[in-house]
Amino acid sequence: MPPLYILLGLLLLHTPLWCFSAAAYGDSLAAGQALAVDGKLVSRNGKFALGFFQPAASNISKSSYNATSSWYLGIWSNKIPVFTTVWIANRDQPITNPSVNLTQLKISSDGNFVIVNHAAKTESVVWSSHIVNRKTSSKNTTTASAVVLLNSGNLALLANRQEMLWQTFDYPTDIRLPGAKLGRNKVTGFSHQYISKKSLIDPGFGSYSIELKDTSGIVLMRRNNPLVKYQTYATTESSSLIPILKSLLDLNPRTKGLINPIYVNNNQEEYYTYTLLDESSTSMFVLLDISGQVKLNIWSQANQSWQTIYSEPADPCSPPATCGPFTVCNGIAHPSCDCMESFSHKSPQDWEFEDRTGGCIRNTLLHCSTSGNNKNMTSSSDIFHPIAQVQLPYNPQIIDVATTQSKCEEACLGSCSCTAYSYSNSRCSVWHGELFSVNLNDGNDNTPSVRNYLSRKWMYLELKFV
Repeated sequence: MPPLYILLGLLLLHTPLWCFSAAAYGDSLAAGQALAVDGKLVSRNGKFALGFFQPAASNISKSSYNATSSWYLGIWSNKIPVFTTVWIANRDQPITNPSVNLTQLKISSDGNFVIVNHAAKTESVVWSSHIVNRKTSSKNTTTASAVVLLNSGNLALLANRQEMLWQTFDYPTDIRLPGAKLGRNKVTGFSHQYISKKSLIDPGFGSYSIELKDTSGIVLMRRNNPLVKYQTYATTESSSLIPILKSLLDLNPRTKGLINPIYVNNNQEEYYTYTLLDESSTSMFVLLDISGQVKLNIWSQANQSWQTIYSEPADPCSPPATCGPFTVCNGIAHPSCDCMESFSHKSPQDWEFEDRTGGCIRNTLLHCSTSGNNKNMTSSSDIFHPIAQVQLPYNPQIIDVATTQSKCEEACLGSCSCTAYSYSNSRCSVWHGELFSVNLNDGNDNTPSVRNYLSRKWMYLELKFV
């Protein structure tokens, strides 16, 4: 083979999958045009691009992982060397090989922005913008509509290139760019909901969300079992929140004079947003992380990486069940999660990509779990492993008749579904099934925490005696 062809072959093998043979269409796609897997839109300022991409090991520095067959339509930072998506359309509806080559992005006959597939020789819709109550005059037709990738990173579906019918800023994923809102429409009831990703390689809907509620204010919530609100900012505090936030930002040299936080509340809508005072030299975004923390990330040109300069909550153990079941969160090291004694990762690969929802599983089953269906039988051959000074898990069952620690232990041994107990201040608590949010310390020695010394107790985990 001639040397030139060898060189071209090597170049193709090392080309990232998200930019392979990417044909640019400018910043817009008109009705009647279609964007294939090898095409992309680029905003006029060059900061953002839209196209099809495939999560790959090279993009996230995980050598043990091979790229999946899943493809997504998304917007990414076009000038940042680390591939960073800021919006994804088909989060839970990935396109798989080989049908990706038969997939296109276009404006449909009803005016929707859609991903279509022709794998079955008939056109099927993979994803749609689902525009409702389209407000256009009788003179307007879908041929006058266009999709435009704006300099802000917002993708807008327009009628006559003026009337905005739909925009990605209204349907975010896990990232809030400058100018995007966190708010609600008081007339329609619509609200912007940000939902974390499942993992570093799976952009599907994860475990945590943040939105502005009608009566509760800003709410951070765990969406999966256990369903828990873990951070709220009441609407009554909104007027004072912005001055406090500005003061905090000014205390940090890296954020001083960088961000302008804004709060708007009128008859039509209520929302929070922020702008950059120098958009030309700064790249940053607010991220709802896989772990449930809200992080302010800024691009470091010197380090060639994203740097987190602020996290809320500051303690990585605060988001409920952030480590999954049967784990202990230490709040300091990274990763901050460990399996409990005699437990192992349920899925090591998921943990590698920061999806810990599966948590850990027992290395050896309890005695009674393999001895019939009698839930009241005593498991005398099982023992308890003490875990010192921890925040106790959710949903304990209080056993009033157990007035000593030995009786509390007996109460747990008497039920095959019991997994742990704690006895403190003459109070017996037992847990059945999976254990969530067992946190070792508050991860912040200088700041008072809900998980202070008064809330830290001994827990006894039931194990198989071997």
